Amino acid sequence: MSALEGRTAIITGAASGIGRASALLFAKEGAVVIAADKSPEVETTAALLKEAGGKGRALVGDAAAPELIAEAVAIAEKDHGGLDVMFANAGVSGGLVTLFDLTVEQWNELLRVDLVGVFVAVQAAAKAMVPRRKGSIICTASVAGLRSGAGGMHYSASKAGVISLVQTGANQLAGTGVRINAICPGLTETGMTQPVFDMARARGSEGKIGQLNPLKRAAAPGEIATVALFLASDAASYVNGQAIAVDGGLSSSHPVVPGKMA
Repeated sequence: MSALEGRTAIITGAASGIGRASALLFAKEGAVVIAADKSPEVETTAALLKEAGGKGRALVGDAAAPELIAEAVAIAEKDHGGLDVMFANAGVSGGLVTLFDLTVEQWNELLRVDLVGVFVAVQAAAKAMVPRRKGSIICTASVAGLRSGAGGMHYSASKAGVISLVQTGANQLAGTGVRINAICPGLTETGMTQPVFDMARARGSEGKIGQLNPLKRAAAPGEIATVALFLASDAASYVNGQAIAVDGGLSSSHPVVPGKMA
């Protein structure tokens, strides 16, 4: 039996990257997937999973808007018997704006998408799942939320907030049968990070991409999707309130010069 057979999953930020890879994998494993994104490319994601024999549909709209999330949950409940998995994955990077250049407007907009949007998805999912006494909520955080050095200030703060949301959420949901966890990806080639990869290739330094982690490479979206599948499935039935780094080992170390300790 497939890992998600008979289950319904909502995945935000599903037009590309980690979201699309997860939508295709979840559908392959038997889930009905409701793929949401502000980009019309989410329709392509839905078409791809159907071509592969999966079931699902696309919703185009702001994944941080309560109205879109409410629509997605309503579809899961009315058309598919209930919501089993919420993958709150949508996010933006905001760029590497410095402390002195970052505006309040930039700060507020990024946190609206990357933190408030996750909260909206978590809250809506919890309300749908608690009466059924089961469900898995997954949030995309980042290694940038663990410590400095992997993103801009506003992005890093939002991802630290996502990790806290997961930890506090697990305790708010104690005894309900609903689990909530975060994935903290390291450098992964997605639409959001594509400029980094494009610049490296343009200047001939592609071989240095991911050089700071022990695996010496970046991740592919599918490698993050497999962790999301694990957390969505019964294989993770005792995993709750965790922020799991999927970063090639980047967060295992303090900054060092190889061979030197000082």
